[in-house]
Amino acid sequence: MDTLRKPFQGVWNIIRFNWHFYVLSTGLAMALLYLRSIQTVIPQEYMVFAAFVIVSITLISLLASLYVYDLSGLYSLKWMDRLALGKMNSMVNVNAGFDETSELLARRYQGVKLSVLDFYNSKKHTEISIKRARKAYPPYPNTLSITTDQIPLEDNSVDIVFAILSAHEIRNNNERMAFFKELKRTLKANGKIVVTEHLRDMPNFLAYTIGFFHFHSKSTWLQTFRNADLTISKEIKITPFLTTFVLENA
Repeated sequence: MDTLRKPFQGVWNIIRFNWHFYVLSTGLAMALLYLRSIQTVIPQEYMVFAAFVIVSITLISLLASLYVYDLSGLYSLKWMDRLALGKMNSMVNVNAGFDETSELLARRYQGVKLSVLDFYNSKKHTEISIKRARKAYPPYPNTLSITTDQIPLEDNSVDIVFAILSAHEIRNNNERMAFFKELKRTLKANGKIVVTEHLRDMPNFLAYTIGFFHFHSKSTWLQTFRNADLTISKEIKITPFLTTFVLENA
């Protein structure tokens, strides 16, 4: 476990930034158990089963999150050894308003110039969880606020761009494609973009049920990369729930 992170920090952040969801789930399960004893229309065992399903789905999602964010080594960044990124002089880390990785990257790649970009837009990114996270965690020093269609970096100036669990917040396909074109513009000839995301696939459905609709499918990501004239040079699974793509100029 990374020393910069507290034990169970990942799953605790999920609970406190999305507490309304857990209050709703608990309240619904309790209401079903209460109503089973005061109504005769629906068999009691059905209502008990429904409450059990709600509680089970909630617990499974929390256990999956505990594994992904606290036990899998995601934030140790040791999985980056498998990416073979090579020597770098400059790197960029992109976040969507909540930055858990810049400090870790700075420590892992000491001596490499780090620029941190935040594309959070309160009008476009309306999730209450991000607003709560921004209040709880200050931005990394010298973080630049940007728009997805204009990155204030020179052409051909960056060795590596990291987008770790952030780019999925760009919900519009055209906006996401334009954003990756902008990232590509900043890359040196042999530069790379590292994208780590949950996918809208079976493992994430089993872990998060309808919550997996917040993720993009692999085919959507592949289309985004193609439209931005980027090609995948490497693809790895950090866990069954997380995929990392290493992108290069097509």
